[in-house]
Amino acid sequence: MRLTTFTDGGARGNPGPAATGIVIKNETGTVLAHYGEFLGHQTNNFAEYSALISALKKAKELGATEVDCVLDSELIVKQMRGEYKVKEPTLQKLFMQAYNAATQFKKVTYRHIMRSGNKEADAEVNKILDNQLFYRS
Repeated sequence: MRLTTFTDGGARGNPGPAATGIVIKNETGTVLAHYGEFLGHQTNNFAEYSALISALKKAKELGATEVDCVLDSELIVKQMRGEYKVKEPTLQKLFMQAYNAATQFKKVTYRHIMRSGNKEADAEVNKILDNQLFYRS
């Protein structure tokens, strides 16, 4: 089974309050999962990688054998494709987690889209951050 994951990560202030947003769809476009997670005080890139790792794990739980990972982070896409090196130590650890999670599938592709094309995952990030900030004030 082939699934498509749409992921986003955001940090207000970068670094600042951070969250993930994940939307997973099947081949007909039906949403199988949509959720986000508050990450505490982190960077945007930390949040982007965390979203990708979470989506890969969830896709495995849902029974995927192939995954098309769609992200609005060109940096993460290029790092996962091996086009860019991962120099920052914290991101190196997250890269390895994502890489290892990806080995669980027959095929994984990484595709960059503009933020405007990733509205559902972005909405999950903002919903988490808005709720977190509401409860803190």
